[in-house]
Amino acid sequence: MNNTIVESIKSYFKGVKAEWSRVSWPDRRQVTVETISVIVIVFVFTVAIYFIDIVFKGTLDFIKHLLNLA
Repeated sequence: MNNTIVESIKSYFKGVKAEWSRVSWPDRRQVTVETISVIVIVFVFTVAIYFIDIVFKGTLDFIKHLLNLA
């Protein structure tokens, strides 16, 4: 039983090694461009959500102020 487990693990890692060699890896330039693109997109969405949050906060504060006057 123990030998079967060891052989199964060896077989698994041989399969992993075979698949690893078939992977087509992107070149360095493509990785750099895509990484920068992701960082820019995350930054833009963060700023957009921040401004939306400011608008909602201002609107809710305005409504709260109106309700306190009534």
